[in-house]
Amino acid sequence: MSLVDSVRKVIVPIHKEGYVFIAIGLVATIVLANLWSPFGWIGAIITIWICYFFRDPIRITPQREGLVISPADGRISQIASALPPPELNLPAEPMTRVSIFMNVFDCHVNRAPVPGRIVKMAYTPGLFLNAELDKASDDNERNALAIETPAGIVGVVQIAGLIARRIVPFVKEGDTIATGERFGLIRFGSRVDVYLPTSVIPLVGEGQTAIAGETVLADMSGNEAVKRTFRGI
Repeated sequence: MSLVDSVRKVIVPIHKEGYVFIAIGLVATIVLANLWSPFGWIGAIITIWICYFFRDPIRITPQREGLVISPADGRISQIASALPPPELNLPAEPMTRVSIFMNVFDCHVNRAPVPGRIVKMAYTPGLFLNAELDKASDDNERNALAIETPAGIVGVVQIAGLIARRIVPFVKEGDTIATGERFGLIRFGSRVDVYLPTSVIPLVGEGQTAIAGETVLADMSGNEAVKRTFRGI
């Protein structure tokens, strides 16, 4: 293995959305260092953290049909029955909501939990409450997607948090995405909710750490009742 290949294996890629912030951090570090060297060290530490925040590691995503994969790095903060966001135009019936909370040290690149077509995508402006609060699902700024799969519709909602002020989508309504494909990013602390049919049993528990693109949240193919419901059998 060459030295270049070895370095590439050690260094985690940085998403292009972070380039401008890294550049700002470098410029600020130089300016601060010229004012007083300790300020320069503070700027350097902040710039390194920005690089870390915008990391975009390679993930090995399970591809078996029916699996629902975590769309975000973070902690499973809640598993509950809740109505899906009204902007997705889904039936006004409770679904199983799995919430993943991302702190400022988690990777914030979000990945598709299931393969399928984005039949609805809706951005809703709102507040910037603590993303761990239950009411953040209804009151905070968010970007919601409804993904149509052979086993039914899966809802995915990116929610801005107390520090997060920008949701950056990489896809649009009508696009077809694959499991594990990057679909967006939330800057600086937030949450992602996944809405599943109530008959689908989550395979994770509250407090568990999830890895985007790798952790299996549920298996829709393992529930024949779900298949019959969505296929009209």
